[in-house]
Formats: sequence, structure tokens, C-alpha cells
Amino acid sequence: MCLRTTADQRRVLAETSSQFTHAFNMVACYGWQSHEKNGVRLHHATYYQAKAQASGLVSDLIIQARVKATEALASAFTRLKNGRKANQPRSKFCPPRYNVKTYSIDWDSETAALSVVGSKGKRLRLRFTLPTYAAKYHGCEVDTADLICKKGKWYLHIVVTVPEPEVISSSEIVGVDLGICHPAVTSKRKFYGTAHWKEVDRRYFRIKRKLQSKGTKSAKRHLRKLASKQMRFHRDCDHVLSRRIVDSAAAGATIAIENLTEIRSRVRQRKGEQSRRLHSWTFRQLRGFLTYKGEERGIKVVAIDPRHTSQTCSRCGFQSRHNRKSQSLFVCRSCGYTLNADLNASYNIRDKHLASFSIALAGGLPSNSLSSQGSQEL
Repeated sequence: MCLRTTADQRRVLAETSSQFTHAFNMVACYGWQSHEKNGVRLHHATYYQAKAQASGLVSDLIIQARVKATEALASAFTRLKNGRKANQPRSKFCPPRYNVKTYSIDWDSETAALSVVGSKGKRLRLRFTLPTYAAKYHGCEVDTADLICKKGKWYLHIVVTVPEPEVISSSEIVGVDLGICHPAVTSKRKFYGTAHWKEVDRRYFRIKRKLQSKGTKSAKRHLRKLASKQMRFHRDCDHVLSRRIVDSAAAGATIAIENLTEIRSRVRQRKGEQSRRLHSWTFRQLRGFLTYKGEERGIKVVAIDPRHTSQTCSRCGFQSRHNRKSQSLFVCRSCGYTLNADLNASYNIRDKHLASFSIALAGGLPSNSLSSQGSQEL
């Protein structure tokens, strides 16, 4: 939601964010130097120092700054433990995190009350505008919220608790193969994503390469704007993609996707466009969108082991890396079954989830046989 602010209110919010960021960086610096990521020990070691340096913040905001720093430290130390590069967490602008003790929302008057610096125990009351797409959450119970500043405007990103829908559980299971060439292919023979998305990414890459070769201040400024624009484009694509996948499944169904955690370190690195697209793949964001959109319709999203889903025949179960002739063509070397490789993988993902629960299929057919029913050779 967008906050309606005056010049004086914007200065107060900016000072609140500045002190919150300072507290975050102080805790992160201590935790990094002492190699400490335990939240309780970080609290005892840094609270009073942070309180002295960010004297305008209420105690709970200082605690939330420590919580955010703890999360960042845990992520950095995990990367180091896994042999990956990581630097000390540091932020130029760390959005203040509010909870029910430091802010409140009045849905009827569309007013937010926030704890800020210099308020002397009183909260700063601000009117807000609710976006059209978020109107369905009006009146919901609020949890935490982050105070964000973008291009001089202040926003409050609120987490709300939505009641679980009352839907009848469905036995339908939809396997989804996530990829780079085709963003998503489902076991219902649906291919999602457009060529336009790829062309926009290529255009952004060409512009970025030209700007990076110049190296001027204006080029670097343009690069920062372009990075933000590209991030918003990817988020929009993931919203569209997740919405189409969820809407294609029946209410109460299950959507099975691949667990792609650490995929960049597991796959064989390739040069050129393939490597660039792999490292810009926002699969984690897409999974998060699928999860919360599915919950609104009573749909469960589960992640399964992705190993060999692209090499196994969905008809006979024969596994070989030579089964996949190309990016899009799958030809089983045992039974000769031919179809799109991504579609074959989506069948295997669905069947893996079925097998994980030892579900007996109607008619006594083996799990792999389900994939071939109703499908045609391509």
C-alpha cells in the first residue's frame, strides 16, 4: 500500500529507516567478526550498544533489526559452509520491519499508525491507498510489515493472514517441469511462457553489455535503473506464470514441481546465453508465488527430487541420458516412445509424487503407465 505523506513525515520516515539500517549493520558487523549467528547471543551482545547508537527507535524496532541481521548472517555463513563466496552482510537501506507491537492498521479509515523516531511514545498516523489487486485482502488480520521507499514514495508491504478456503480435496495431481526454454510445462499438456519474454531478456542483455563497455557515471546510473526494471519484469512474468498454472488445476488439487535448490551449483555450467539465462532464472520466486496463490484455492504445492526426470521414459521407465536427443525431443532407446522432452519430464514429476505416497492406480497399472494414457506421440 502507498502511504500519503507530507514533507515533514517523509523526513521522519527517512530518519527512522536510517537508524534501523545503522542498527542492522552494527549487529551484522559484530556477528560477522565474531562468527556468531545465534539470535539470543547476538541480542545479549549488541542490544544496549544498538540502543545507544539508534536512540530514536523503540526497543522492538531494534530487536527487529537484530532479527534481520541474524537472518542475513545465517544465510552468509551457510554459503561459506557450502564452499561458496559470501561477504559481510551490509545494507545501504534496510527496510524497517514492523510487527503488531509497533504498528496498526485501520481498514475502515485506511490509516496506518507507525512507531517512528521522535514520536515520544505516539505513533505517526498516515493515510494509505490500497492497490486494486490487493482489495480482496481488505479487513484481513495483519502480521508483519516492511517500510519501503521507492523513488521518493513510501510504501508499507504488509503480510496478512487469509483464512483457509473450505474446498473439497481433489485427487488430481499436476506435474510441472520448470525450465529455461519453456518456463513451465504441465502434465496436462500445457506449455506456458512466450517468445516475447525471451526477446525482452535478450534486449536487456544487449543494452547492459553496451553500458558496461562505456563505464561512465551516466552509464552506471542507467545500469542501476535497468536492473530494477528487469527485476520488475521477471516478477511480473512469474506472477503471470504462477497464476496460469494454479488456475489450470482443480481446487484442492496438488501441484508437484522440482526442488531446484542449489541448481546453479549442481548443473554443468555452459557458456554463452544458456549460462546467462540459468543465472538469471528466478525459480525460487516462482515457487513462492505458486505456493501462496495455490493456498488461496486449497491447492498444495510440493517439491520432489528432480534427478533423472529428464532422462527417464514416462511410458516404460527406461532411464538413459541418451534418451534426450535435444532440448525439445525425447526418444526412448528402449521402447521408442517419442514426445516433447519437457512434457515427458512433467509426467515423471507427477509420477514421482504418486510413487512417494505409494498410491495404487486404478486398474492395477504401473505408475509409469498413467503418463501414456491420453497422450499422443509428437
